[in-house]
Amino acid sequence: MLYNFLYGYVESFSALNLLRYITFRTGAALLTALIISFIMGDPFIRWLKKKQAEGQPIRTDGPASHLLTKKGTPTMGGGLILTSLTLSTLLWADLTNHYIWVILLVTLSYGMLGAYDDYLKLTKRTHHGLSGRLKLLFQSLIGGFAVWYVGDAVPHELSHALTFPFMKDFFINLGWFYIPWAIFVVVGASNAVNLTDGLDGLAIGPVIIASATFLIISYLVGNVVFSNYLQIHYVAHAGELCVFLSSMIGAGLGFLWFNAPPARVFMGDTGSLAVGGALGCIGVLTKHEFVLAIVGGLFVLEAVSVILQVGYFKLTRKRIFLMAPIHHHFEKKGWAEATIVIRFWIIAAILALVGLSTLKIR
Repeated sequence: MLYNFLYGYVESFSALNLLRYITFRTGAALLTALIISFIMGDPFIRWLKKKQAEGQPIRTDGPASHLLTKKGTPTMGGGLILTSLTLSTLLWADLTNHYIWVILLVTLSYGMLGAYDDYLKLTKRTHHGLSGRLKLLFQSLIGGFAVWYVGDAVPHELSHALTFPFMKDFFINLGWFYIPWAIFVVVGASNAVNLTDGLDGLAIGPVIIASATFLIISYLVGNVVFSNYLQIHYVAHAGELCVFLSSMIGAGLGFLWFNAPPARVFMGDTGSLAVGGALGCIGVLTKHEFVLAIVGGLFVLEAVSVILQVGYFKLTRKRIFLMAPIHHHFEKKGWAEATIVIRFWIIAAILALVGLSTLKIR
């Protein structure tokens, strides 16, 4: 908004020339989202506590300690992330860039879907909200519309192409089969982050790390000089996604301030579905879906642990893990919550470095 409104006055005020640099607006967006989160945090949490007398319903089949340490904590804290993220993006991004509107559409739509899911859990006083099938249906419809909308916006040869890490020129044109593939990436990322969100700070930390990684990737693929030098596929105008991602980092850091153990507020599906969907959409828009699977490997691990647990139990009536997702398995084994969170953050950081290495190794 500031870019579109003020850039026309550059000749009169030379300082406004800074707005043309993505790097400047990226840094400004991060600080703006962080400040908004700090300002809104306490009033927003007090409002949630007032509306949610008993807080988020706690799973009775989960770790026994949760019934004592997490009871009464309000959920839907993702609303704080979405508000600061959206305001900062609208303030600093180039609003003529179609990628900005697509990523905001996916993020906010998934956030509203998650908010409805959280609302059902609160009103029914159960950890079961919207049915899984309905949730997947709405996620797929939203993701499908976003993928279809941007289909003609990327270079023609890449519009339905599947690219691979470590390979500089090789890609496979999937044709219309690319749409279900992209939907799978967006929906899968959304639900994987949702499954990871089970301990204080566990999900938002890796989300921040993944966002920072894809901020670098978005800048490089959107810059013709750097993309040619690194021999990665150039995606015109994708660099503007840096503003969105920096806003998500700032919003995530602001939320972590209140979500750090012991959490004063939980993200809920409002936040986890939204930020997960955003990361999935970024992976699709930058043509780095497989790199997303590497960078977000922790989320993949959490999702796979649930799939394996459910599938194995249906076949044998036995369990592979003490409890799924896998972070609860380590809780059951006696690991302290802070130990699990910090070790999982370390894993996320290592995977992010591996993901970044794919840009150079060709």
